Amino acid sequence: MKVLNRQENVHQFRDEILSLSGEDASRCVQCGKCTASCPIAPEMDMKPTQVLRHIQINSRNPVLQCSTIWLCASCETCSFRCPEEIEIATVMDTLRKLAIEEDLATGQKQIVAFDEIFLDSIKRYGRVYELGLVMRYNMASRQPLKDAHLGPLMLGKGKLSLFAHRVREKATLKEIFRKSRRFLRK
Repeated sequence: MKVLNRQENVHQFRDEILSLSGEDASRCVQCGKCTASCPIAPEMDMKPTQVLRHIQINSRNPVLQCSTIWLCASCETCSFRCPEEIEIATVMDTLRKLAIEEDLATGQKQIVAFDEIFLDSIKRYGRVYELGLVMRYNMASRQPLKDAHLGPLMLGKGKLSLFAHRVREKATLKEIFRKSRRFLRK
């Protein structure tokens, strides 16, 4: 961890997360309820409690380079159980966006590719076009026929549509993407 000089703001990272997400990581009392309730925690290299602590101590790069922020399922169990009412899932989403913006998500290329394809689907149609998402992701991950045998089964059961459906409120959708432009690569 780098040593801070006297001029550097020791709360710089925390303040940035607060301004982007509206969530104050300094309220975390390290009770561990977020980690204990997280269904993905056993797979994480840095537990949710540790992520919040790193934010508190201005330790930026370890957090933005960990796999935890990409493994978070945004189920919000951690947020629900937090006695300080910190929306930890929102913090994790903000950290993912910062990692992409600062090109620190190098070890998570497939997850970043999925995220970009997913957001592009939302931007185009206002909702996820599942068949297009799967096809584009499989092409991007160089596995074009991965799970292809499931397509006909899902189409037959009505779980998948051949064509994309668009939302009617395109103006609202455009406004959402305009406001989030800072975090979009395209």
